[in-house]
Amino acid sequence: MAVNLAQTAKQKKIKYFLISFVDYFGVLRAKLVPASAIGGMQKDGAGFAAFAAWLDSSPAHPDMLVMPDPDSLIQLPWKPEVGWLAGDCWMEGEPMLDTPRLVLKKQVGLAAKKGYRMKTGVEAEYFIINEDGSDISDQRDTQSKPCYDQTALMRRYEVVAEICDSMEKLGWGPYQNDHEDANGQFEMNYDYTDTLISADRHVFFKYMVKSIAEKHGLRATFMPKPFEHLTGNGCHTHVSVWDKSGKKNLFADSKGELGMSKLSYHFLGGILKSAAALSSIYNPTVNSYKRLNAGTTLSGATWSPNSITFGGNNRTTMARIPGPGRFELRMMDGSTNPYLSQAAILMAGLEGVKSKRDPGKRYDIDMYAEGDKLKGVDKLPLNLLDAIRLTKTNKIVKEGLGTSFVDSYTKLKMQEWLDYARHLSKWERDNTLDC
Repeated sequence: MAVNLAQTAKQKKIKYFLISFVDYFGVLRAKLVPASAIGGMQKDGAGFAAFAAWLDSSPAHPDMLVMPDPDSLIQLPWKPEVGWLAGDCWMEGEPMLDTPRLVLKKQVGLAAKKGYRMKTGVEAEYFIINEDGSDISDQRDTQSKPCYDQTALMRRYEVVAEICDSMEKLGWGPYQNDHEDANGQFEMNYDYTDTLISADRHVFFKYMVKSIAEKHGLRATFMPKPFEHLTGNGCHTHVSVWDKSGKKNLFADSKGELGMSKLSYHFLGGILKSAAALSSIYNPTVNSYKRLNAGTTLSGATWSPNSITFGGNNRTTMARIPGPGRFELRMMDGSTNPYLSQAAILMAGLEGVKSKRDPGKRYDIDMYAEGDKLKGVDKLPLNLLDAIRLTKTNKIVKEGLGTSFVDSYTKLKMQEWLDYARHLSKWERDNTLDC
């Protein structure tokens, strides 16, 4: 029986609901609805003009109605009188299947028909910066190798602890928080779960981190490469596939190489096969490619891949197998759309299983030091334009995610690229004004 949000509001003393959706560019959009009106919104949806967000629509299109998912309800831990709801987009009585959350739900449904259930965990790195975004907020955080620095971590205890306490209240199972490889950078780990729930939580996590940082007079950013000399913000994603009941890990095989099953290697083979073509989803901004293709950072390593390889417990490859029954994808960054990223992983993996793809040779070398000596190893795109072109023309991606979605997504992304290309940078003036 569906949850009655009007009754829930009374029971939980919720005064307002945020009915939200995420557009192609990963921007979280919402309307604030009083509890007195939530019954009608649950039945009919909250109205939006799709053209006003980054969706492939025009001003002539009818209203887009966002239907809240009652199962996604999260009370804001720092403002419990407000309830957040993820929603699905509808128009003229039909679901808008090319919108991000429904793109993921389609892949979840296809996996379920095959008896599969993907579970994921995300590690969304972020910087705590000053309010104008010009620098990190802690001017004493200056070590060249600041990763795990206890003193710098504890100087941001109030922010980090409040975020972790909030996840505890929400039942997400947070289990560790750390200062990351860059000055001013942090990461928080919490339990993995079913892919749709994981994506909803990822969306909310980013909103929560930013909101709590603001509450403390600071600012948080998930931008892939906010500072040229520092390590960028990754969004490493741990992946496993289970049976339909969710009780048996189909990636685990004690007799398999590194404790992984044949199914897992076919799934990984699909991920590797489509990695470059899906880069515009995993790494969707101009700035993304300054992380992927970065030079040496202050700490001595970028921790981000640029070659399409996998290894064992090796953080220099694009995918690593840190232990039996799962692998970690390291190409995603902080700007990735939580729904589209998970949909792309699942689509590519399912195609790999269907085609029985071989992931190829496992590399356990230092790819940063020795990778340039390897022959026949494919690279990730060098920029967003190349990535968009690969997505737009790739047959696996168009068949797997749908031609209409791919056409809409790449059209809007190309507009973003052209907007960037028209921008005149300080570097251009400094280097070519007197040419």
